[in-house]
Amino acid sequence: MSDDTAQIVKLFEDGDRALIAADMTELVRIFADDYFQYDESGNRFTKADVLRNLEIGKIRYVSMLSTGRQVHLLGDIAIVHGSEEDEVESAGKRFSVRYIYMDIVRKRDGKWQIIASQLARPIAK
Repeated sequence: MSDDTAQIVKLFEDGDRALIAADMTELVRIFADDYFQYDESGNRFTKADVLRNLEIGKIRYVSMLSTGRQVHLLGDIAIVHGSEEDEVESAGKRFSVRYIYMDIVRKRDGKWQIIASQLARPIAK
């Protein structure tokens, strides 16, 4: 595993822990200022939206299990994809969410950050 790939894997592991802990300081480091995410319904969220939803408790991540994560390096850009199964709380209800994702990360000033995410529901077979 290359040094850049190892840094990206660690970034995502740190991100999972930070989302569960709602660690705003760590999430500010992990997500680029211009970060945006499209959820499985096509709704667009900015970095500020994601942080605010965690901060006010609109959503809480109880647990996260990421599987099949693959990193494809393209210089100072990388594409990361895999699947995830999360236990979340929202509106007083706890439920499991399963999705596949594709994220784009970029190396800026020597540090990797997530700049964009796309989530999708896996198709049942």
